[in-house]
Amino acid sequence: MQFRHILIALVVPITWGFGFTFAKASLGYFPPLLLMGLRFLLAAALLVCFVPIPRGYLWALAGISFIAATLQYGLTYSGLALMEATPAVLLVQSEVIFGVIIAAFLLGEKPNIRQLFGIAVALVGVAIILGAPALNGQIIGISLVLSGSLLFALGQVLIRRLDGALTGLQLTAWIGVMAGPQMLAASWIIDGNPVPSILAAPIEAWLTVAYLGVVMTAIGYSAWYYVLARYPVPVVMPVLLLLPVAAIFGAITLLGEVPDLMVLIGGAVVIFGVGTVITEPSYLINWWRKRTG
Repeated sequence: MQFRHILIALVVPITWGFGFTFAKASLGYFPPLLLMGLRFLLAAALLVCFVPIPRGYLWALAGISFIAATLQYGLTYSGLALMEATPAVLLVQSEVIFGVIIAAFLLGEKPNIRQLFGIAVALVGVAIILGAPALNGQIIGISLVLSGSLLFALGQVLIRRLDGALTGLQLTAWIGVMAGPQMLAASWIIDGNPVPSILAAPIEAWLTVAYLGVVMTAIGYSAWYYVLARYPVPVVMPVLLLLPVAAIFGAITLLGEVPDLMVLIGGAVVIFGVGTVITEPSYLINWWRKRTG
């Protein structure tokens, strides 16, 4: 990868990782669905004018947005509100495991030996995290985060079934168009009238909304699709392994979290397992040989 493309690729895990931390801080002001609804509406407002209407796919996107955005973010961030950011972001990495398993059933993509080994390692890491003393009594938060990861993986598989008919920015923009109102309506039903929370939120909470909508979603996803358009997926995917690192760094420095050692050990095992699943060493070696002559 060219140096400037490496820098653009690094924007993705950094913006997404810190976004997770900032969202955790703002859950004290906004209910999870309200926060995510504001985020997606802002991102959609920024992007929707620059992409065509996905005619013929609106109903499919409505279902995908409900599963992969409204339900997923509602569950994940409701779980995040009940636990520290560090174990939450490490458990979120289980979405890779769920994705491989769901793809095997729905798309017929059988995992290879390397991926099965990575899944087994990642599951051991998840078990280590769940056994950490710091997570005692947090079964509801854990269950919500893992359920959200499962739905995220399902949503990504459903997107893949569109077979590349829509661009990445189209998906980001129009999922935001549909998921934003869904989340706000769900927040009204579950949490009650959102107006008091909106009026009482301090400036730092609104800055977080701006970060989530503009930096994490609009800029972060634009950077992601920019590098994906220029390099093979196996070359780009490993950069996402830095996402939990960025999120944990933010949790320690900005939220004052002191992660449990057992959580960090389990997280390292999870990241190694996920890295094994998403990284294709032989492909990377061949690609590098072709690039270097």
